[in-house]
Amino acid sequence: MPLVRLAASALALVLAFALTAADTPPRGGALDGFTIGHLPAPAQGASPSDFTYEWGGVGFNSRVWEKRLEDGAARVVLQVLVMRGDRLADLDSTREFLTEYHERTDGWELAEFDNGGSPGLHGEAEAFWTPETGVAVEVRDPFGLVGPDELLATARAIAGSPA
Repeated sequence: MPLVRLAASALALVLAFALTAADTPPRGGALDGFTIGHLPAPAQGASPSDFTYEWGGVGFNSRVWEKRLEDGAARVVLQVLVMRGDRLADLDSTREFLTEYHERTDGWELAEFDNGGSPGLHGEAEAFWTPETGVAVEVRDPFGLVGPDELLATARAIAGSPA
């Protein structure tokens, strides 16, 4: 009888873990030293792809979630970028860099937000912050499919991964 109780206990434990995992919101995984702890509903079920490139002396590691449209084309639902470079010394220099990179005007309207103690800036379709000198993280909603609230929820759920 003790063996049956042990087996039943083990099965109950496995089932508890499975049910807990089912209630856990989907996550975006690790990207260049950061963990993406939340994906908004529109990005769930989308296909993620990673890209590495350089622009303007800054290195980019990017994850993009895309959904297929009926005509076979793909639409980007969400993008997370981790950028590294000397041009990203602080939030002001990161804003200058991203103004150039995204071809925004000098009057690019952004509001402040706090991201776990790191000051950040956000607009309707983007949120970015500099967690340390020379490193910036940006979350983008290029087609307005996620919305500003979920964009900020995603940004606030990105944290440095343990080394």
